[in-house]
Amino acid sequence: MLPVIALLGRPNVGKSTLFNQLTRSRDALVADEPGLTRDRQYGFGTVGPRPYIVIDTGGISGEAAGIDALMLRQSMKALAEADAALFIVDGRAGISADDERIAAELRRSGKPVWLAVNKVEGMPADIVSAEFHALGLAAPRAISAAHGQGIAALMDDILEPFPPAVDAGEEADDRIRVAVIGRPNVGKSTLINRLIGEERLVAFDKPGTTRDAVAVPFERDGTRYTLVDTAGVRRKSRVSQAIEKFSIVKTLQAIEEAHAVVIVFDAREGITDQDASLAGLALDRGRAIVLAVNKWDNLPPEQRERIKVELDLRLPFLSFARLHFISALHGTGVGDLFGSVREAFAAAMRELSTSELTRVLEDAVKVHQPPLVRGRRIKLRYAHQGGRRPPVIVIHGNQTERVPDAYRRYLENRFRDRFDLYGTPVRIEFRTGDNPFKGRRNPLTPRQMQKKKRLLRHIKRNKK
Repeated sequence: MLPVIALLGRPNVGKSTLFNQLTRSRDALVADEPGLTRDRQYGFGTVGPRPYIVIDTGGISGEAAGIDALMLRQSMKALAEADAALFIVDGRAGISADDERIAAELRRSGKPVWLAVNKVEGMPADIVSAEFHALGLAAPRAISAAHGQGIAALMDDILEPFPPAVDAGEEADDRIRVAVIGRPNVGKSTLINRLIGEERLVAFDKPGTTRDAVAVPFERDGTRYTLVDTAGVRRKSRVSQAIEKFSIVKTLQAIEEAHAVVIVFDAREGITDQDASLAGLALDRGRAIVLAVNKWDNLPPEQRERIKVELDLRLPFLSFARLHFISALHGTGVGDLFGSVREAFAAAMRELSTSELTRVLEDAVKVHQPPLVRGRRIKLRYAHQGGRRPPVIVIHGNQTERVPDAYRRYLENRFRDRFDLYGTPVRIEFRTGDNPFKGRRNPLTPRQMQKKKRLLRHIKRNKK
């Protein structure tokens, strides 16, 4: 599973800035827990030799009362979820009493702790870091979260002890790995029981920690699946009596391990910010996606219409995904999910020929040409496949760095329609060929150069 790194430290030492650097994004999934003064943020780390999960926590002071106690408790929860802690201090402010109290808590945790001295840009790193040896932790590492200085080397060292990531697509068998994800109490456990069947659950009724993800193999209609469960597989009799424990870490790990993700929503509560964030993270990881709006039975017509409007407004980035309105409790519409999962997985793994991709590109350009940039038309010449799961289409041409997002979406839809790429994200990459005359004043083609030389010789003879 993906390693988990928690960012801890006092307020305003640069934890959130470092979180944005590590995730290369300002998008994060927030732990929606009442009574917390500052939510934990979760994201996929991209800086370093392998993927991982990073948790950004609220600033803590080490005090044991009032608001500080709530923040400390929240940060300790993040530390309990983590495989390693990255303690961030302010190199410009120096050591404080709060830093010393936090360091003592981290030493007692027994977790591997790394010490990052932030905000060292423009300063002698060795001198700034020297005083932080007094905290009694690992050797201080000087970084600048704002400028990205020293972060890659630090993450290389933090992640070095963890085994290399294994791509779910490299499994030896032909099973489709499916993760069922969603907020607490949207009906994931009921749906999982319905998908697999009561007789299968008894053998896999395993208790686990909040970070355990249970993998359940099963077969339906001749297709073999592995269900990556994020709700905890339980018997039906226990589901109604238990409140689902929601672990964002477990959910993100399940997304990473899956080929396809079924995202479950609660029709009675509507589409929330956390639903949208969770869906966005599945999209960012390139997973095939199926949407299931649960508890659809006996819902008033006006509420059904409201949910459909919310889906359009809050999840426009998932318009390619198949949408199902189901009742996990009664089984209505549940069987149709498997067809959409198979369709989405097949689309994600589809081989696309270069000749056909280029033909679709040419037809798209004829129907709707790229825009002019400073009087010059963007030219798109040919396309080829650059990867699968999700499909990556690489388009070569001139001035491709100036292709507008709207035109990128237009091309994506053309490719999706032609190759039936529904249920999976499609990534378009543009590449511009090197111009051999770039940087030269008044660049001429070889033929123009020959004509110029002939003209100069002719002028020279006439002068004689």
